[in-house]
Amino acid sequence: MNMKRMKGLGKMKKITGQSYNNIRDNIEKLKTLFPEIVSDDKIDLDKLRVLIGDEIDNRQERYEFTWHGKTEAMQLAQMQTTGTLRPNKEKSYEWEQTKNLYIEGDNLEVLRVMQHAYRNKVKMIYIDPPYNTSNDFVYHDDFRDNVANYKKRLDESYKSNADTSGRYHTNWLNMMYPRLKIARNLLKPDGVIFISIDERELANLKKICDEIFGEDNFVELFVWTKTSTPPSLSTKSRKTVEYILCYEKNRNNQKYKGELLDYGDAPLLNTGNPLNEISFPPGTIKFNLPDGTYEKGTHGRLELVNDLIVENGVNANEVKMIGEYKWVQSTVDEEIRKGTYFLIKSKNFSIRFQRKPDQESYKAPTNYISKKQMEIELNSDVGIGTNETASNELKALGMGGYFDYPKPVGLIKYLVRATTDQDDLVMDFFAGSSTTAQAVMELNAEDGGNRRFIMVQIPEPIDEKSKAYQDGFKTITDIGQERIRRAGQKIAADLQERDNGMQIDIGFKVFSLDETNLKLWDQETDDLEGELWQQVEPIKEGRTEEDVVYEILLKYGIELTVPIEKALVDDYPVYVVETGTSSLLICLARDLSLEFIDTLANNYQHCKRMVFYDEGFQNDTVRINAQQIFKRNGIEDVRVI
Repeated sequence: MNMKRMKGLGKMKKITGQSYNNIRDNIEKLKTLFPEIVSDDKIDLDKLRVLIGDEIDNRQERYEFTWHGKTEAMQLAQMQTTGTLRPNKEKSYEWEQTKNLYIEGDNLEVLRVMQHAYRNKVKMIYIDPPYNTSNDFVYHDDFRDNVANYKKRLDESYKSNADTSGRYHTNWLNMMYPRLKIARNLLKPDGVIFISIDERELANLKKICDEIFGEDNFVELFVWTKTSTPPSLSTKSRKTVEYILCYEKNRNNQKYKGELLDYGDAPLLNTGNPLNEISFPPGTIKFNLPDGTYEKGTHGRLELVNDLIVENGVNANEVKMIGEYKWVQSTVDEEIRKGTYFLIKSKNFSIRFQRKPDQESYKAPTNYISKKQMEIELNSDVGIGTNETASNELKALGMGGYFDYPKPVGLIKYLVRATTDQDDLVMDFFAGSSTTAQAVMELNAEDGGNRRFIMVQIPEPIDEKSKAYQDGFKTITDIGQERIRRAGQKIAADLQERDNGMQIDIGFKVFSLDETNLKLWDQETDDLEGELWQQVEPIKEGRTEEDVVYEILLKYGIELTVPIEKALVDDYPVYVVETGTSSLLICLARDLSLEFIDTLANNYQHCKRMVFYDEGFQNDTVRINAQQIFKRNGIEDVRVI
């Protein structure tokens, strides 16, 4: 073996199995804000304290929320992972067409693996985590290697968090903190997260969210009526509600969509408002008064500043009026621009406004989400629904009795509609029965949207005594995936019956969490020569080229649903990844000749990024000359694994 080649002869960069480095990212942000605190690429905390001044709190007694294991939970959120996501086409549905994802695995590791490719891309996250009811299991994270821990203890790690435990609340907090911390990184700058919870951990969840997202970014505590038939045995209170905490990544001016405003006319005047003068351009006021000239002066509830000329039922001239208006001039101008017009129906000049029927406008949602209220807002007999509604929804899909307390589709649909646009990405990393996926598909079918979803769920084994197990399901992920299939097929059939030509994405690509496809360098090995020889074949046994291709996408920060075209060039397989900006070419073949490299560079000049095996070239000469050929053809980013 040529030992020079093992050291990476040439300028091609190595791709490692490591995920996004949050710590390095945070350091770079600090260096940008305070370049003077960097010394030998290290942060000088004393200088930082001087720059921040009195804002540092060094008091021993200060307000903070802490618990046993919090420091480790914070460190867990910053750790890199060597995990990857392997494609599973057999479990997927409509693989070639879909932009949706279903990921099997421990959500902490999945969130870590996805950070580079999906950082700042998710518009909305909804999660329904374990409520810590003593019957809920908690995730047992391993600080050293959580992927190996996840695979080794897949069956035994699902243990309930008994309230007799001395760390009943801390176990739950240690599970939630790192997951929420990483989830924040995935949200777009104007992204929003909703978290369902009950009274047991509401206070604790609010405190850790205030710390992770910032108190200023708290939006609302929504109250949802979860049942219309509360248990009657309690002597203290009958529980009918649960809670949904809402935070934005960065507080912004986005208006959430609740009730759709009707298009009936509404008064522009409001007694008690200060008098204000507003100018109305010609043709913007309709009159139920005779045509003619109305002289300036007081007319009922308005004062005309100039004469008003009415012709063909509208004002023929610009008119200025003084009144107790709800709006100021700028608002009136904006409404007119949108197509709103004004009405004066009687001699008291009580002016009203009328929006165009195709001009959608919404009231902000109420923070009390009840079935009755939402029937009005959603214009539906079902409305938001309750746990009972959700059970019936599963029953309608032939999956009744699979879950004890599922969430209704209407609830999640309402939250998605309130905060997303038609092309946004929605995520749920405690996916359960995949209610969120069904909500996204149904909403797309209603408004023609192209929203995409990412579901993440650990493959928790199902109780062998359960109805779901008896029906052939072995894990929660089996149920979730089948629910999406059945719901999607039903939605597609309904659309076909309407015969309106609308088609939506009802598929999903399944990926499974696993250790990296690349062999790792064992820092503690005693067999250095053996370890060196192992690196000649960098791919683990049993892994496919396609596994490696998707891992490369994740390391490059490319989404998993981008188009990938496999082609043959001189009988060598290559994968071309179209990213919309600079395409990526991956060639995992061996014994690459200089002639092949030249053909590749000439035929794929639009691929400004290329990846090869480190040992894929015929010899060192080919490897070195390949770099020059690529550079000559404008291909600067060439890497190896």
